[in-house]
Amino acid sequence: MDPKRPQKRALVTHAHYDHLAAHGEIWASPATVELLKLRVPKGCRFRAVEFGEPVSLGKGASITLHPAGHILGSAMVLVERRQAGRGKKKSRLLYTGDFKLRHGLTAEGCQPVRADVLLMETTFGLPKYRMPPMEKVREEILDFCRTHLAQGRVPVLLGYALGKSQEILRILEGEKWPLLLHPTIQKIAKVYRNLGVALPEGRTLNASTGRRSEGHVVVCPPQALRSGGLQKLEPKRTAMISGWALDKGAVYRYGCDEAFPLSDHADYDELWEMVGRVKPRQVRTLHGFAREFAMDLQEKGIEAWALAGETQMVLPI
Repeated sequence: MDPKRPQKRALVTHAHYDHLAAHGEIWASPATVELLKLRVPKGCRFRAVEFGEPVSLGKGASITLHPAGHILGSAMVLVERRQAGRGKKKSRLLYTGDFKLRHGLTAEGCQPVRADVLLMETTFGLPKYRMPPMEKVREEILDFCRTHLAQGRVPVLLGYALGKSQEILRILEGEKWPLLLHPTIQKIAKVYRNLGVALPEGRTLNASTGRRSEGHVVVCPPQALRSGGLQKLEPKRTAMISGWALDKGAVYRYGCDEAFPLSDHADYDELWEMVGRVKPRQVRTLHGFAREFAMDLQEKGIEAWALAGETQMVLPI
């Protein structure tokens, strides 16, 4: 599942590049398959696996995909296997992949299930990472756009091309501002619409449209900030949309004017909520602050270890 090195067959939980490799065959949810077609070589084979429908792996083992709430099509993987000598009793492992429990604007709602072992991502596994309410952040983003449009500046909203940019577009839905969209975001938005997610339309950002950007709101990936097309958007003001906006100095890290905390990942409280809803006997953590969160779980009497590296055992005194 989400292997970093090419495999003959791999299950991919969602279509972000950091979860991909040049696999021979990819199993994924139907929406993820459609998004992967934009991101993997054409020779790759796909098997679309519907949410909630178990797939046998043989020898008493099966997998079932459940929505993870991270981005459109993102999946958690429930692995079940009959235990030898125990009749029909099954052992259950839930791999979350990237997930969030908060309700997003463009992704399926997360649907955790009970499991004996929980293998979970812990990107925001420190107590300081608690996301503010969605409505508060939405109003801050809209106020940013209103303020700078009124002053004759071009608001540029920076968000990752897949997932975050579509959330930004839904935040802008209902406003009358014309939009300029980076070409990559334009392509992904087309796939989202084909999959039934309504998104506002916009013109494609290029050298020509960039020279006529007054009165527009621009949406583009953060890596495009210093591209030739964006250099023509003057005067402009930029805002990064990311959960890492909670860090002090985020505007300096991203080289932007403002930063707003909106994330596709579970925050610290949601990580705890996930453990409470799954009720596992054991927890394994990975990504982000895996060691720190595992130790927090240990302090509450939960058996937990980081999947990579070392986790110090917490001894009750």
